[in-house]
Amino acid sequence: MGFTAAFLLLPLLAELNMQLPENVMAHVEQVLRWVHFTAGIVWLGLLYFFNLVNVPLMKELDPATKGKVVAKMMPRALWYFRWGGVATVGAGLLYFIIYMMRDAANAGDAGLAWKWLGMWFAVWAVVWGILYAFVRPAPANAMVYAGVAIVVVIAASWLVLTLLSHPYASNRTLSISVGGGMGLVMLLNVWGVIWRCQKRLVAWTQANVEQGTPMPPAAVTLARQAFLASRTNAWMSLPMLFFMAASSHYPFLSGR
Repeated sequence: MGFTAAFLLLPLLAELNMQLPENVMAHVEQVLRWVHFTAGIVWLGLLYFFNLVNVPLMKELDPATKGKVVAKMMPRALWYFRWGGVATVGAGLLYFIIYMMRDAANAGDAGLAWKWLGMWFAVWAVVWGILYAFVRPAPANAMVYAGVAIVVVIAASWLVLTLLSHPYASNRTLSISVGGGMGLVMLLNVWGVIWRCQKRLVAWTQANVEQGTPMPPAAVTLARQAFLASRTNAWMSLPMLFFMAASSHYPFLSGR
């Protein structure tokens, strides 16, 4: 059915005045956008599913049913979740570098792009390190952790905008420096906390369902760490999406 419809549309498409860009970079950027958007839909879609649907559902299931659902669903869901994050951030990072290099070229200093990139990565890597230090003990009081996360992310956003501020730094570069930085922290949370904890929890759950092996005491701590990191990503995705959309559609930042 789909192929038939596409075939019937070919005569209509042939009449359109279509002119592909001659600039190779225009095609490269469009491919990166497509990969970034598509992978991002998969990544964030699963993130919201875990937080809005899966977590409340698991609380309502009896232990036996919960174990069967986790053992069957989570390995597949987590595969798409973590690799969707890699594809999203990877394509976005290449896109970000292209625009930093363009701004640096306009400034007459090609090396400026790599200086910006180094400072950007250092700031957001430190942010993740701080958040990880607070998640590691699996704090029972989520509000304290949330307060720390908010302060740290706001401070990092201000710092990275200050470090990258330049007369030739475009709104796109500056907006992505904040939104993309949050995305990088989210990816580090996925691989450094959520996946590290969940792969062990899933393995223990499978052993419990198939062999009756009891869950080890560490399961409670790992589940708490994974929950806090996942909930952090869910909330952080909201300002992240704002800044990513603002890079092209809401020019409100400028270098000085």
